[in-house]
Amino acid sequence: MYTLSDFDFNLPPERIAQFPLPDRAASRLLHLDGATIVDRSFADIVDLLQPGDVLVMNNTRVLKARFFGVKETGGQVEVLVERVLDPRTVLAQVRASKSPKPGNRIKLADAFWVAAGERAGEFFTLHFEGDVFELIEAHGKLPLPPYIEHAADQVDEERYQTVYSKEPGAVAAPTAGLHFTEEILRKLKEKGVLTAEVTLHVGAGTFQPVRVEDLTQHQMHTEWYTIPQESVDLVRAAKANGKQVVAVGTTSLRALESGSQSGELQAGSADTALFITPGYQFRTVTRLITNFHLPKSTLLMLVSAFAGYADIKKAYAHAIANEYRFFSYGDAMLLTTNSIYQPNQNA
Repeated sequence: MYTLSDFDFNLPPERIAQFPLPDRAASRLLHLDGATIVDRSFADIVDLLQPGDVLVMNNTRVLKARFFGVKETGGQVEVLVERVLDPRTVLAQVRASKSPKPGNRIKLADAFWVAAGERAGEFFTLHFEGDVFELIEAHGKLPLPPYIEHAADQVDEERYQTVYSKEPGAVAAPTAGLHFTEEILRKLKEKGVLTAEVTLHVGAGTFQPVRVEDLTQHQMHTEWYTIPQESVDLVRAAKANGKQVVAVGTTSLRALESGSQSGELQAGSADTALFITPGYQFRTVTRLITNFHLPKSTLLMLVSAFAGYADIKKAYAHAIANEYRFFSYGDAMLLTTNSIYQPNQNA
């Protein structure tokens, strides 16, 4: 049984990528297949995928979800939108000297008012006076991850989105997709690699640390996802033909595996709190493109379940020694799973 301490490692601060590379596809790619490690460039992904393989991408788009504001009493407030509930209502984290009570009004970005509603766990319901998406886009700030030390600028507004993002709703980027360019996608299509889309709106909970040593006591954050029938059909056909189902990022993987808990991928929309740790058997995804993840994070646990704890530990040590760039603006990995679900087993 693994504990939180099993997923700790020492990362020199200079290995954390603070800025994106000038070229999206210029990042490095650590190719881990079993215990074999090969250092590549991300552009090699075209050669590593084969005709008929399905590349599954998360088409979520990051909201300008961070606001600074003031309460009617004059107190300073910081708001981070977590989820859009309807065209005029959101769930949000609210930082203030005193938590707002239902009915309290807050002026955001010196531009518009919101009214606090009922509390929902660690979040607050906020009611906007106009269309949520329009106000967020016009007045919000891009919420870069906490380990990136500069304020978001125009470069970040472009580069902290995938080139295929289209469904607004995330507060963090599906970062494995940041390496793809239109040219790489074109080359993959010409080769016969198929693409399918899912949507999983990444929440701020993705950055929340695990605070319990006993992983069975960890409460996983929930995220909303949807899987179209067209994507299900592509994945099922690929699996029937012995082809690879390649998830671009842990968010795409989490959506696919959440939709596969019956044993076969199903279309639909739902909240997921799926917590993947070593011992989990993967039902749909056979390969994963991913970035490097934080120590003691649920995402490090996920990739350890996918490719094997010992092999991931070895790969991370190799990446640090060979000066790979870590986290959202960092380099990528290509992993193959060694843990496939068998229907006659309890998984």
